[in-house]
This record gives sequence, C-alpha cells and structure tokens, in this order.
Amino acid sequence: MYIQSLELKNYRNYDRLIIEFSKGTNILYGDNAQGKTNILEAVYLGATTKSHRGSKDREIIRFGENESHIRIHLVKQDIGHQIDMHLKKSKTKGAAIDQIPIKRSSDLLGFVPVIFFSPEDLSIIKNGPSERRKFLDIELSQLEKMYLHQLSSYNKVMTQRNNLLRQLAFQRDLLDTLDSWDLQLVRYGSEVIRYRQKFIDDLNRIIREIHKNLTGKKEKIDLKYDYSVNYDEFLTVLQKKREIDLKYASTGAGPHRDDIEFLVNGIDIRRFGSQGQQRTAALSLKLAQIELVKRQTGETPILLLDDVLSELDSSRKNYLLDSIKDIQTLITCTGLEEFINSHLQIDKMFQVKSGKIVREN
Repeated sequence: MYIQSLELKNYRNYDRLIIEFSKGTNILYGDNAQGKTNILEAVYLGATTKSHRGSKDREIIRFGENESHIRIHLVKQDIGHQIDMHLKKSKTKGAAIDQIPIKRSSDLLGFVPVIFFSPEDLSIIKNGPSERRKFLDIELSQLEKMYLHQLSSYNKVMTQRNNLLRQLAFQRDLLDTLDSWDLQLVRYGSEVIRYRQKFIDDLNRIIREIHKNLTGKKEKIDLKYDYSVNYDEFLTVLQKKREIDLKYASTGAGPHRDDIEFLVNGIDIRRFGSQGQQRTAALSLKLAQIELVKRQTGETPILLLDDVLSELDSSRKNYLLDSIKDIQTLITCTGLEEFINSHLQIDKMFQVKSGKIVREN
C-alpha cells in the first residue's frame, strides 16, 4: 500500500496544494512553522477522520474560509482508490471512499493504516494514563472494526450512568434504574477490556525481540495491561462500589481507568526508568505497531515521522531508519544533514516554505 498524492484546499496555511509522493522515503524539509507537519496531519486525518493534535475541524480550516477539502489518491492491493474529506465550520465533516459517501467514521478506519510518530510519542511512557489509553484506542480502532463500536457504546452508557448518579443525589426513587445501566456498562466494557488485553498480548510477542535488538540484548521488555477491574469481576465491583459512585456522582471502575505498564527487566520504567530507557521503549512500541499491522492486515502501513529523528541518538536513529526501508514513509525535518550522514535512501524531497512546496527533488 502507498499514497500516490495528496490534494489540499483551504487547509491550515495551505490555499491549494497538490503533492505527489514516492512509494519509498519522502522528506519534507524547511524551517519551523512553515507547514510541514500540516501535510502529515492531513494524511492522518484523511485516514482516521481525526487530527493527531486533537484539533477541531474549525481550527483546521484556513483562516477566513468556511470549509476545507482533503483528497488522497492511493494504491491498495494494486487497485487505485480515492479518499475525500470535507471539513466544515458549522457542520459535521463528510467523507467518501471512491466517491461513495460513508455514514460512519468506522467505515474509513483501517482502510489506510497509518502510524504517526512524533517527539510527543517519546513521552508516552512518562505521561499520564490518558495518553496510553488514547494510544490503545487509536491503534485498536484501525485494526478491529468492532472495537470502536464497543468503545463508543461504553462511553455513551457511562455518560448516562454518571448523569443518573448526579440525579440520584436529589431523586433516590430512581435508584432501581441504576441496575440496567450497570448491565449495559459491563456488556460493552467487558468487550473493550478483552480487545485491549489481546492487543497487548499481540504486541508483547513482537516488541520483545525488537527491544532486545535495540538494547544490544541487555534489556527485556514486557507490556502489562493494568486494568482497574477484570471483565469477569466488573459487575461485582460496580455493585460493591455503588455507594462510592453515588457519593462522587462518577463511575470509579472500568476501562476508562485502565493503563499500560512498561516493565524493563522487571522494573516499571515509568516510575524508575531513565529517560533513555523510556525513549527506547517508546521507539520499540512504534516499531512493534508497524509489524503488528503487517501481520494482522496483510498491508504495510504508511509511516508518518514528524521531526522525530532529531530527538533520537545515533544508534536508535539508525535502527529506526533500517527498519523502515520497505515502508512508504513521510518524514519532516529542518535539515537534510542527518539523512545524508546516515546514507538513507531518499526517494523524493520537498522543501516547504510558507504553505507552499518551493522545491521538489
């Protein structure tokens, strides 16, 4: 799989842009704040319906305009496809595959598997649990069609349950209705937990070898799904903690409280590891994602590297570059020296300046 071209209209600082990519390594270089990351964001948004920055549609549309358009031409299993996405200030975005509108974002997720790697991802281990849950949700939604449905249903039920908990502070006669919300919460939440546990198990089978090679066989890594409640105990725990939930008007147990532990040689590196260990583990995680997508979908994902090489030391940088030779990669950077020194095969280069491609090699 590879992206042939990207077309943008009224997207952030781009009035109009048409850029044709190579199947291999594509470098977008130039000074900061010129629009390099915006190109990667547009590819990611076109593949997942969401910005990796968490930006809202109205923030992405070019200043002074009411709507924006993204078009991606790609080849998948030797067949050409087209993805269109319209962003509107006052309406929900619209998307189409091969000019056929899609009704749900889940219809697009996984059609073009993409992996985004930015300097912020190197901090995923030391950041809060919400960042690691976000990682689980984004990656699983691309791999498992039903996961997004289960997660969305769980979040809706939890919102309704929390609303009821707030009402019960004044209307205790509604207490009996809490049982039905508990059953629904357990129904969807149990599936979310099962999907996440399987995902972590699958990643573990891949990441251990990668991390061992990255560390010269000095370290062994294990990912542990740290759930607040196991799926077979979920209902019992909800019932036991009901009074606490009523007191705080919030659901205290469930997959919305879960986390991932990163253990290196048995030590939790989020609390006791060095920054170098945390960054190496984060790199191992991204490389394991690439391999997992290949194994589960039979497709090679598109890799988006946003100025991440400048954050890695030479050994980790070289390992990453060696690992992506058979993957279509879009890389942003401020200078080309690091690529020239590493002798990376560069298939196409684009100089970006003030929302325009001013040079293409």
